[in-house]
Amino acid sequence: MEKDKEENLLKTLVSEGKASAKEISELQKVSKIINKSLEELLIQKKIVDAEELAKIKAKLYRMSYVSLLDKDVSYKVLNIISREAAENYKVVCFEKTGAKIKVGITDAENFKAIEAINFLAKEEKLEVQFYLISQASFDKIIKQYTSLSREITSALETKAKIEAEEAVKTKKETKEERGVEEIIESAPVTKIVSVIIRHAVEGRASDIHIEPFYKESRVRYRIDGVLHTSLILPRNIHSAIVARIKVMANLKLDETRLPQDGRIRLMINDKAIDFRVSILPLMGDEKVVMRILDVTKGAPTLEELGYSGRILRVVKDNIKKPSGMFLITGPTGSGKSTTLFAILNMINTEGMNICTLEDPVEYFVKGVNQSQIRPEIGFSFANGLRSLLRQDPDVVMVGEIRDNETAELAIHAGLTGHFVLSTLHTNDALGAIPRLMDMKVEPFLLGSTLNLVAAQRLARKICPYCKVEDKLPKEVIDDIKAEIKNMPEKIVKEDLSGINIDKVVFYKGKGCSRCGNSGYSGRVAVVEAIEVNDQIRSIIVEGVKNLKTEDIKNNQDFTSMKQDGIIKAIKGDTTIEEIMRVIKD
Repeated sequence: MEKDKEENLLKTLVSEGKASAKEISELQKVSKIINKSLEELLIQKKIVDAEELAKIKAKLYRMSYVSLLDKDVSYKVLNIISREAAENYKVVCFEKTGAKIKVGITDAENFKAIEAINFLAKEEKLEVQFYLISQASFDKIIKQYTSLSREITSALETKAKIEAEEAVKTKKETKEERGVEEIIESAPVTKIVSVIIRHAVEGRASDIHIEPFYKESRVRYRIDGVLHTSLILPRNIHSAIVARIKVMANLKLDETRLPQDGRIRLMINDKAIDFRVSILPLMGDEKVVMRILDVTKGAPTLEELGYSGRILRVVKDNIKKPSGMFLITGPTGSGKSTTLFAILNMINTEGMNICTLEDPVEYFVKGVNQSQIRPEIGFSFANGLRSLLRQDPDVVMVGEIRDNETAELAIHAGLTGHFVLSTLHTNDALGAIPRLMDMKVEPFLLGSTLNLVAAQRLARKICPYCKVEDKLPKEVIDDIKAEIKNMPEKIVKEDLSGINIDKVVFYKGKGCSRCGNSGYSGRVAVVEAIEVNDQIRSIIVEGVKNLKTEDIKNNQDFTSMKQDGIIKAIKGDTTIEEIMRVIKD
């Protein structure tokens, strides 16, 4: 933006009460330090919504503004401007009436784009009207150039499909790897796999499932923790798709009886994306699951994850301790690793030597020594931890405590002056103590080392764009009120201040194009945390395996995951239905 236009934009934000002059001044300093545009920071810090910002800019530039987030553009209109030109100039054609076309542009000062589109329109004898649009609107429309089903259909209709089917037959009959590889590379299967992967990344999926059935092959994406069927393919190309993925992951093509694991790294939309591939033989064919790991993105902060109030305070207090153990528990996919990395970012300073053992490395953190275990060559968590302790670490992060040996080493590391972060698979925070005792950890060592145990789940957040009030049945409301009465008074006053408990309003998402009509967008952590104070430590040292909730409540302001979820539902972050789904209560 021109300097005077930027100044006017900032003045408008201050005058409309979107931000204070102090906030703007601080953001300008941060912008220069981290080399990020002021507009990006304004949106990232949620000072202003991307659409509001585009609307304000449109006024400053005396342009028309339009939101295209709910707009579906016909393929014919879209292709008035080619995809290459649209991506190059950041423009999209979204409407045509007679000889008039409407074009959205993300940068009002992109005079090259305006000149190019005007030239194109003149050639086609069209009249152009420009509208300022947000980056989100542009991203939404650019995806419509290629829908998943259209791209797959196009690939399946080519003549090469027949060659691919012949290649699969050849594989089954002759097991000649070289011939299969050559044909798979040229077949439409290559494009199908590429499209499936790209749409998964663009759709924020965490996993891709490719499953064989009797008459079809099903592709499902896990988005915000829930699987959705995205595509049904002909059954006769399933083997070719599996073979293509094996080629990409350097796995054995002729091995169909044993499970195989591999990795793929691809550049998608200028970002390095890792895929952890797992292939499992079923009765008729093989199933593929691909975990998507965006290694370029950083971990969110604890606040962004949903940590707040007493739980956030307890975590921040405990990570200041120089030694001991901090455990996060929960099932697979509950965000344990993400929380650990949020904590590592908080304690990562020049004076700290932080070493990690992971499987796999999900986030890269500058200044942290990260190792990936390789059990197939004997580099396990236990063996790695032994070596790690000879690296003079201040903080050690072990991706997961899976066995007795790792548990014992981690406990001893905590006792010998290291701060140990790790995860454990238990249903709740209380379950971590008997689990570690079952791993033959001595109670007196456990009591001396354990500082904090947190358990969490990830609940889907309500989409902010289609959020509406929700009416709950009376019995559900009564249950919620009973849970609130069981909460510590201090927590209710702090976390629900200003909310009338007798007239609580709940919300849900009715579904819109921005959230894929699910009503949800993003996720929030639902957490419970037990601080191991002197009283709890005494109980553990005595060898009491099964602590009760009452033991915890007697000496600290404890809230269960269900209660934390209810607080977040009352605040409008998520729904009661979603809380009950994730805690299975």
